[in-house]
Amino acid sequence: METNNEGRNEKTFKNFGKKVDEFMDDLNGAGERLQKEFKEKFEELKVTAEKLKKESENKERWREVEDNLKKAADELANAFRAAFKKRENADTPEGNGKG
Repeated sequence: METNNEGRNEKTFKNFGKKVDEFMDDLNGAGERLQKEFKEKFEELKVTAEKLKKESENKERWREVEDNLKKAADELANAFRAAFKKRENADTPEGNGKG
């Protein structure tokens, strides 16, 4: 009887060992798949980050252009105001010395 039980126990441990080996193979396969997916996602994130960086640089440049255009428009408006103010002053009796 003991020999029969030893045989059964050996079979049980042998099956258990096979299942552990299969589990480890599956685990390694899953790890490799996850690592591959991780690398792919990481590469996608790098590309996206580079695009965002370029877009932000472009936006910054456009902000600079916009700011410079606003300054130019303000200076032009001030120049027109100054020109018309001088013209208005020249047309008044105080401005042309006919007072």
